[in-house]
Amino acid sequence: MDIQWYPGHMTRTRRMIVEQVKNVDIVVEVLDARIPISSRNPDVDAMVGDKPRLMVLNRTDQADPAMSQRWKAFFQAQGRGVLLTDCKTGTGVKDFAPAVRSVLQEKILRWQEKGMAGKAVRAMVLGVPNVGKSTFINQAARRKSAKAENKPGVTRGKQWITVDRGLELLDTPGILWPKFEDQSVGLNLAYTGAVKDAIMDLETLGASLMGLLCRRYPEAVAARYKIDIDPSLPDWALLEAAGRKRGFLISGGEVDLERMSRVLLEEFRSGRLGRFTLESPEEME
Repeated sequence: MDIQWYPGHMTRTRRMIVEQVKNVDIVVEVLDARIPISSRNPDVDAMVGDKPRLMVLNRTDQADPAMSQRWKAFFQAQGRGVLLTDCKTGTGVKDFAPAVRSVLQEKILRWQEKGMAGKAVRAMVLGVPNVGKSTFINQAARRKSAKAENKPGVTRGKQWITVDRGLELLDTPGILWPKFEDQSVGLNLAYTGAVKDAIMDLETLGASLMGLLCRRYPEAVAARYKIDIDPSLPDWALLEAAGRKRGFLISGGEVDLERMSRVLLEEFRSGRLGRFTLESPEEME
Protein backbone atom coordinates (compact mmCIF):
# COMPACT_ATOMS: atom_id res chain seq x y z
CA MET A 1 0.00 0.00 0.00
CA ASP A 2 1.62 3.24 -1.20
CA ILE A 3 0.68 5.83 1.43
CA GLN A 4 1.20 9.51 0.63
CA TRP A 5 -0.66 12.53 2.04
CA TYR A 6 0.69 16.06 1.61
CA PRO A 7 -2.10 18.68 1.42
CA GLY A 8 -1.27 22.10 -0.02
CA HIS A 9 -1.35 23.88 3.33
CA MET A 10 1.68 21.84 4.44
CA THR A 11 3.80 23.56 1.79
CA ARG A 12 2.75 26.91 3.26
CA THR A 13 3.54 25.63 6.75
CA ARG A 14 7.04 24.63 5.66
CA ARG A 15 7.67 28.15 4.33
CA MET A 16 6.33 29.68 7.53
CA ILE A 17 8.60 27.50 9.70
CA VAL A 18 11.67 28.51 7.70
CA GLU A 19 10.70 32.19 7.94
CA GLN A 20 9.91 32.14 11.67
CA VAL A 21 12.71 29.94 13.02
CA LYS A 22 15.04 32.95 13.22
CA ASN A 23 12.63 34.51 15.74
CA VAL A 24 12.83 31.64 18.28
CA ASP A 25 15.45 30.38 20.72
CA ILE A 26 14.55 26.68 20.69
CA VAL A 27 12.58 24.17 18.62
CA VAL A 28 10.31 21.72 20.43
CA GLU A 29 9.50 18.55 18.48
CA VAL A 30 6.39 16.75 19.74
CA LEU A 31 6.60 13.06 18.83
CA ASP A 32 4.24 10.13 19.28
CA ALA A 33 5.91 7.88 21.87
CA ARG A 34 4.46 4.84 20.07
CA ILE A 35 6.35 5.70 16.86
CA PRO A 36 9.18 8.09 17.81
CA ILE A 37 11.02 7.88 14.50
CA SER A 38 8.06 7.64 12.12
CA SER A 39 6.50 10.69 13.80
CA ARG A 40 9.71 12.72 13.30
CA ASN A 41 9.57 14.81 10.15
CA PRO A 42 12.97 14.17 8.50
CA ASP A 43 12.85 17.64 6.93
CA VAL A 44 12.88 19.41 10.32
CA ASP A 45 16.68 19.34 10.64
CA ALA A 46 17.05 21.17 7.33
CA MET A 47 14.25 23.62 8.17
CA VAL A 48 15.48 24.68 11.61
CA GLY A 49 19.23 24.24 11.27
CA ASP A 50 21.27 24.16 14.46
CA LYS A 51 18.62 25.59 16.80
CA PRO A 52 18.66 23.90 20.23
CA ARG A 53 16.13 21.07 20.37
CA LEU A 54 13.78 19.55 22.95
CA MET A 55 12.09 16.25 22.07
CA VAL A 56 8.69 15.75 23.70
CA LEU A 57 7.62 12.09 23.62
CA ASN A 58 3.85 12.48 23.95
CA ARG A 59 1.10 9.86 24.36
CA THR A 60 3.26 7.88 26.80
CA ASP A 61 0.02 6.64 28.39
CA GLN A 62 -0.49 4.55 25.23
CA ALA A 63 3.15 3.52 24.72
CA ASP A 64 5.15 0.65 26.20
CA PRO A 65 6.69 2.22 29.37
CA ALA A 66 9.99 0.34 29.09
CA MET A 67 10.36 1.34 25.45
CA SER A 68 9.66 4.99 26.28
CA GLN A 69 12.62 4.96 28.66
CA ARG A 70 14.81 3.42 25.98
CA TRP A 71 13.77 6.07 23.49
CA LYS A 72 14.48 8.79 26.04
CA ALA A 73 18.02 7.45 26.43
CA PHE A 74 18.37 7.22 22.64
CA PHE A 75 17.58 10.91 22.06
CA GLN A 76 19.64 12.03 25.07
CA ALA A 77 22.62 10.22 23.57
CA GLN A 78 22.14 12.43 20.49
CA GLY A 79 22.49 15.52 22.68
CA ARG A 80 18.78 16.37 22.73
CA GLY A 81 16.71 17.40 25.70
CA VAL A 82 13.88 14.89 26.25
CA LEU A 83 10.53 15.12 28.05
CA LEU A 84 8.01 12.28 28.45
CA THR A 85 4.39 13.47 28.58
CA ASP A 86 0.77 12.40 28.52
CA CYS A 87 -1.13 15.47 27.39
CA LYS A 88 -4.53 13.98 28.24
CA THR A 89 -3.82 13.94 31.97
CA GLY A 90 -1.04 16.50 31.93
CA THR A 91 1.55 14.04 33.25
CA GLY A 92 5.04 15.44 32.66
CA VAL A 93 3.79 18.75 31.25
CA LYS A 94 4.65 20.68 34.43
CA ASP A 95 8.30 19.89 33.67
CA PHE A 96 8.12 21.48 30.22
CA ALA A 97 9.21 25.03 31.09
CA PRO A 98 12.11 23.80 33.30
CA ALA A 99 13.17 21.42 30.50
CA VAL A 100 13.23 24.27 27.95
CA ARG A 101 15.31 26.43 30.29
CA SER A 102 17.66 23.55 31.01
CA VAL A 103 18.41 23.12 27.29
CA LEU A 104 18.97 26.89 27.00
CA GLN A 105 20.89 27.23 30.27
CA GLU A 106 24.04 28.68 28.68
CA LYS A 107 22.11 31.14 26.53
CA ILE A 108 20.05 32.35 29.50
CA LEU A 109 23.27 32.87 31.49
CA ARG A 110 24.66 34.99 28.64
CA TRP A 111 21.46 37.07 28.68
CA GLN A 112 21.90 37.67 32.40
CA GLU A 113 25.52 38.72 31.92
CA LYS A 114 24.35 41.29 29.37
CA GLY A 115 21.73 42.68 31.74
CA MET A 116 18.86 40.92 29.95
CA ALA A 117 17.64 38.87 32.94
CA GLY A 118 13.97 38.02 32.57
CA LYS A 119 14.03 38.05 28.77
CA ALA A 120 11.30 35.71 27.53
CA VAL A 121 12.33 32.46 25.86
CA ARG A 122 10.59 31.90 22.54
CA ALA A 123 10.00 28.31 21.41
CA MET A 124 8.63 26.94 18.14
CA VAL A 125 6.53 23.80 18.59
CA LEU A 126 6.49 21.34 15.68
CA GLY A 127 4.83 17.98 15.12
CA VAL A 128 3.18 15.76 12.55
CA PRO A 129 -0.64 15.83 12.40
CA ASN A 130 -2.58 14.27 15.29
CA VAL A 131 0.45 13.85 17.54
CA GLY A 132 -1.28 15.73 20.37
CA LYS A 133 0.67 18.94 19.85
CA SER A 134 -2.18 21.41 20.42
CA THR A 135 -3.45 19.54 23.48
CA PHE A 136 0.09 19.55 24.86
CA ILE A 137 0.35 23.32 24.36
CA ASN A 138 -3.01 23.86 26.04
CA GLN A 139 -1.85 21.81 29.03
CA ALA A 140 1.40 23.76 29.20
CA ALA A 141 -0.46 27.10 29.04
CA ARG A 142 -3.22 25.82 31.36
CA ARG A 143 -5.91 27.09 29.03
CA LYS A 144 -7.49 26.29 25.66
CA SER A 145 -5.50 28.46 23.29
CA ALA A 146 -4.64 26.09 20.47
CA LYS A 147 -7.47 24.31 18.69
CA ALA A 148 -7.26 20.58 19.39
CA GLU A 149 -9.24 17.72 17.85
CA ASN A 150 -8.54 14.02 17.48
CA LYS A 151 -8.01 14.22 13.75
CA PRO A 152 -5.16 15.39 11.52
CA GLY A 153 -5.00 18.80 9.91
CA VAL A 154 -6.84 21.02 12.42
CA THR A 155 -4.32 23.76 13.28
CA ARG A 156 -3.99 25.95 10.18
CA GLY A 157 -2.02 29.11 11.05
CA LYS A 158 0.75 30.10 13.39
CA GLN A 159 -0.28 31.10 16.93
CA TRP A 160 1.82 32.71 19.68
CA ILE A 161 0.83 31.42 23.13
CA THR A 162 2.19 32.58 26.49
CA VAL A 163 3.00 29.79 28.95
CA ASP A 164 4.31 32.15 31.64
CA ARG A 165 6.01 35.53 31.69
CA GLY A 166 9.27 33.96 30.69
CA LEU A 167 8.15 31.50 27.99
CA GLU A 168 6.25 32.04 24.74
CA LEU A 169 5.31 29.29 22.29
CA LEU A 170 4.77 29.51 18.56
CA ASP A 171 2.25 26.79 17.64
CA THR A 172 2.46 25.57 14.04
CA PRO A 173 0.17 23.37 11.93
CA GLY A 174 0.99 19.67 11.76
CA ILE A 175 3.33 18.98 8.87
CA LEU A 176 4.34 15.82 7.04
CA TRP A 177 6.84 15.56 4.20
CA PRO A 178 6.19 15.11 0.47
CA LYS A 179 7.13 11.43 0.11
CA PHE A 180 7.51 8.53 2.53
CA GLU A 181 10.56 6.71 1.22
CA ASP A 182 9.99 3.85 3.69
CA GLN A 183 6.41 2.59 3.53
CA SER A 184 6.63 1.24 7.09
CA VAL A 185 6.79 4.91 8.14
CA GLY A 186 3.61 5.66 6.20
CA LEU A 187 1.92 2.65 7.78
CA ASN A 188 2.92 3.67 11.30
CA LEU A 189 1.56 7.17 10.71
CA ALA A 190 -1.66 5.68 9.35
CA TYR A 191 -2.05 3.34 12.35
CA THR A 192 -1.89 6.29 14.75
CA GLY A 193 -4.18 8.55 12.72
CA ALA A 194 -1.60 11.05 11.45
CA VAL A 195 -2.76 10.22 7.90
CA LYS A 196 -6.45 10.57 7.10
CA ASP A 197 -8.38 7.30 7.05
CA ALA A 198 -10.30 8.54 4.01
CA ILE A 199 -7.31 7.93 1.75
CA MET A 200 -6.68 4.43 3.10
CA ASP A 201 -7.81 0.90 2.28
CA LEU A 202 -8.95 0.10 5.82
CA GLU A 203 -8.97 -3.69 5.41
CA THR A 204 -5.36 -3.69 4.24
CA LEU A 205 -4.40 -1.25 7.00
CA GLY A 206 -6.21 -3.27 9.66
CA ALA A 207 -4.65 -6.55 8.56
CA SER A 208 -1.19 -4.99 8.54
CA LEU A 209 -1.65 -3.57 12.06
CA MET A 210 -2.99 -6.89 13.34
CA GLY A 211 0.05 -8.71 11.99
CA LEU A 212 2.46 -6.19 13.49
CA LEU A 213 0.83 -6.31 16.93
CA CYS A 214 0.72 -10.10 16.88
CA ARG A 215 4.46 -10.18 16.22
CA ARG A 216 5.36 -7.60 18.87
CA TYR A 217 2.72 -8.10 21.58
CA PRO A 218 1.07 -11.49 20.93
CA GLU A 219 -0.11 -12.02 24.52
CA ALA A 220 -2.02 -8.72 24.60
CA VAL A 221 -3.73 -9.37 21.25
CA ALA A 222 -4.64 -12.93 22.20
CA ALA A 223 -6.13 -11.77 25.49
CA ARG A 224 -8.14 -8.94 23.92
CA TYR A 225 -9.60 -10.82 20.95
CA LYS A 226 -9.59 -14.35 22.39
CA ILE A 227 -7.68 -15.82 19.48
CA ASP A 228 -4.71 -18.17 19.17
CA ILE A 229 -1.71 -16.40 17.66
CA ASP A 230 -0.24 -18.63 14.98
CA PRO A 231 2.84 -16.85 13.54
CA SER A 232 2.56 -18.85 10.34
CA LEU A 233 -0.84 -17.28 9.52
CA PRO A 234 -0.98 -14.31 7.13
CA ASP A 235 -2.05 -10.94 8.56
CA TRP A 236 -5.53 -11.04 7.02
CA ALA A 237 -6.23 -14.46 8.59
CA LEU A 238 -5.40 -13.11 12.05
CA LEU A 239 -7.74 -10.16 11.45
CA GLU A 240 -10.42 -12.55 10.21
CA ALA A 241 -10.05 -14.75 13.32
CA ALA A 242 -10.55 -11.71 15.57
CA GLY A 243 -13.58 -10.60 13.55
CA ARG A 244 -15.14 -14.04 13.76
CA LYS A 245 -14.66 -14.10 17.54
CA ARG A 246 -16.36 -10.70 17.75
CA GLY A 247 -19.27 -11.97 15.65
CA PHE A 248 -18.69 -9.50 12.82
CA LEU A 249 -20.31 -11.68 10.15
CA ILE A 250 -22.02 -10.79 6.89
CA SER A 251 -24.06 -12.84 4.43
CA GLY A 252 -22.68 -16.28 3.76
CA GLY A 253 -20.88 -16.37 7.09
CA GLU A 254 -17.97 -14.24 5.86
CA VAL A 255 -16.22 -11.92 8.29
CA ASP A 256 -16.78 -8.19 7.88
CA LEU A 257 -13.09 -7.30 7.70
CA GLU A 258 -13.71 -3.58 7.27
CA ARG A 259 -15.72 -3.45 10.51
CA MET A 260 -13.06 -5.44 12.36
CA SER A 261 -10.38 -3.13 10.96
CA ARG A 262 -12.23 -0.06 12.25
CA VAL A 263 -12.58 -1.63 15.69
CA LEU A 264 -8.91 -2.64 15.80
CA LEU A 265 -7.73 0.84 14.76
CA GLU A 266 -10.04 2.57 17.23
CA GLU A 267 -8.98 0.32 20.12
CA PHE A 268 -5.30 0.75 19.25
CA ARG A 269 -5.55 4.53 18.91
CA SER A 270 -7.54 4.94 22.12
CA GLY A 271 -5.20 2.76 24.15
CA ARG A 272 -7.92 0.28 25.06
CA LEU A 273 -6.03 -2.51 23.34
CA GLY A 274 -2.92 -1.92 25.43
CA ARG A 275 0.28 0.11 25.64
CA PHE A 276 2.34 -0.56 22.55
CA THR A 277 5.45 0.89 20.92
CA LEU A 278 5.91 -0.05 17.27
CA GLU A 279 9.57 0.96 16.84
CA SER A 280 12.75 0.30 18.81
CA PRO A 281 16.04 2.24 18.81
CA GLU A 282 17.87 -0.90 17.68
CA GLU A 283 15.78 -1.12 14.52
CA MET A 284 16.51 2.50 13.67
CA GLU A 285 20.23 1.95 14.05
